[in-house]
Amino acid sequence: MRNPWQFWIGLGLLAGLAVWWFSGHLDAMTQGKAKPTGEKVRVRLLTEGGEVGPVLEVPKVVRSDKEWAARLSLEQFRIGRTAGTERAFCGVFHDNHKKGIYFCAGCGLPLFRSGDKFDSGTGWPSFFQPFAEENIGEQTDNELGMTRTEVHCVRCDMHLGHVFPDGPKPSGLRYCINSAVLGFQEEGVAPELETIDLAGGCFWGVEEVYSKFAGTYQTEVGYEGGWTKNPTYREVCGHGTGHAEVMRLIFQTKTTGTRKVVEYFFKIHDPTTWNRQGPDVGDQYRSAIFFTRPEQESVIRDVIAQLTQQKKFSSPIVTQVDWAGPFTPAEEYHQKYFQKHGGGGCHIPQ
Repeated sequence: MRNPWQFWIGLGLLAGLAVWWFSGHLDAMTQGKAKPTGEKVRVRLLTEGGEVGPVLEVPKVVRSDKEWAARLSLEQFRIGRTAGTERAFCGVFHDNHKKGIYFCAGCGLPLFRSGDKFDSGTGWPSFFQPFAEENIGEQTDNELGMTRTEVHCVRCDMHLGHVFPDGPKPSGLRYCINSAVLGFQEEGVAPELETIDLAGGCFWGVEEVYSKFAGTYQTEVGYEGGWTKNPTYREVCGHGTGHAEVMRLIFQTKTTGTRKVVEYFFKIHDPTTWNRQGPDVGDQYRSAIFFTRPEQESVIRDVIAQLTQQKKFSSPIVTQVDWAGPFTPAEEYHQKYFQKHGGGGCHIPQ
């Protein structure tokens, strides 16, 4: 007969291994997306009224090459992440005369205004001053056998181009910028429909509550914020893609606005837990807002600041605020899940 002590010792070892395995996998699930480093930069955002906002401290945007490659085109990556240069007269904005705001293609930070653009004859978009001095970083560039001043987005370090002391008055400067690393938003009447992507745990529940929200025009659930292209639900649940479960909301601006949309978002989930909503644990369940227009960011950060000042939550808000990246629609059976299958939602407005 087998020694009973050997049995109990073996059982104890198996239990210990099980605890070790589970704790390791739980940690892996919650660390799929690294926590912010805490490094911050001072910037100015675009207000809803189209003005330059006050100086704010915002988290530095740090992404791996994998994440950048998933977000940027090959040309954008070559120029923005490896300090390349596009061919003269080939950029989409070198001859753009529309009124509006030029922003960083990497993080949505406003960089230049159309009113500060001039025709330098060089073949690259040229500006005599930035949207805000705080938003542009500079460093010495000694490549090509000459000394130049390189300029980059201060928040995400996207290489933009160079600045030269041969511009028009009043600054006397010429910011020579690559079109590929810029986005452009035309000035004019506000659009009737706007898009914002919200991640607050299981996307079934987020979609369900926003389907009843005044001003909702359309909803769709999917995956965003990771480093692989066109992920599946199984891959996202495997915690190897970095994506969040996201609900894309298209709302009617005549009925509601960004502020009401965001305020409601903070009523339907817990924004203080990192990579977790209740029993759902993993990086796909993180709290995040992905904005699609530069002025949306100023509203989001203002709402968070007000909630923090009012001490609406007992712990700090950890919601990720980021420029929208590629959105992959979820499989059809996830769309309008509770409408198809019944049952109560897992997000209840407070």
